[in-house]
Amino acid sequence: MLKSTVRAAAAAAVMPAAIVAVVAAGCWPAGAARAQPGEWPVKTVRIVLPFAPGGGTDFLTRALAQRLAEQLGQPFVVDNRPGAGGNIGAEMVAKGPIDGYTWMVSTASVAVNVTLYPKAAFDARKDLLPVTQLASAPILIAVHPSVPVRNLKELVALSRRTKGGLNYGSNGIGTASHLAGVMLGQTTGAQLTHVAYKGAGPAVTALLGGEIEIAFPAVNTVAGFVRTGKLRGLAVTTARSSSLFPDVPTVAAQFPGFDIDNWFMMFARSSMPPALIERLYAEVVKAMQHPEMKSFVAREGAEPVVSRPAEAAAFFQREIDKFARIIQQAGIKVDN
Repeated sequence: MLKSTVRAAAAAAVMPAAIVAVVAAGCWPAGAARAQPGEWPVKTVRIVLPFAPGGGTDFLTRALAQRLAEQLGQPFVVDNRPGAGGNIGAEMVAKGPIDGYTWMVSTASVAVNVTLYPKAAFDARKDLLPVTQLASAPILIAVHPSVPVRNLKELVALSRRTKGGLNYGSNGIGTASHLAGVMLGQTTGAQLTHVAYKGAGPAVTALLGGEIEIAFPAVNTVAGFVRTGKLRGLAVTTARSSSLFPDVPTVAAQFPGFDIDNWFMMFARSSMPPALIERLYAEVVKAMQHPEMKSFVAREGAEPVVSRPAEAAAFFQREIDKFARIIQQAGIKVDN
């Protein structure tokens, strides 16, 4: 029930920019009075999502928004603002109001972008404040069945003896799927050549068609293909096993310390009053503990986290540092 409602809302979110602007202007007027925790919310709350509708982050955010609206008796509207690797939506929040009516849900991209886009118009370390990490989803190292390997050790060996290495596809430059492949090469010595696609769908399609040998998709996006033998899962990139594939080993089992995932976090502008941060955090905890929300997260192949604001902030800084090392060592650059 929840997932079908969320997907319907995602489809409805695709509307002309002019309509979005009118709606936004009507719901969030400039100069609105700052809400106090005891009375918040008294009007529509906006959750900025710096990606297009239809992806896993969109579905998760809409499910959470629906639950928060039911708990608090006010609409929680997801405002998709894609572009620049997530920087357009993030900048809106980083420079937006601090009245408690504008928040953001994003992914590891916001930590990656600190290094990848050094000329961005905002500094996520100073201008954004983590409220809570919502969930974590493992990445699966998947290969086409024609690749003659059954485990990660064999994959690394094959890549080293293959002239030019093996090709792997990602969801795009700077995405977790891209950096997982870079990190694997840096850690294991695997010889891998990156092929960037415009999203998870094209990358998985290329893998199914044999255009590339390897991909690093989120586990839930290829679960059906793995179970039917159209793809082969070799390892998951998180320190813990995947609930969807408990028998698939982790990379860390062979290479300790290897840990990279698709994570989802709620943010506020850094100058948001602490009492409002704590109020939203408490409501998110309640929402994520609801049976329907737990079921939704499990179906998406993710694990709920719901860390306290201080814990989320410490994790965010560690992720920024980790991705900076990967990106700088590999010399990855994008046009700013």
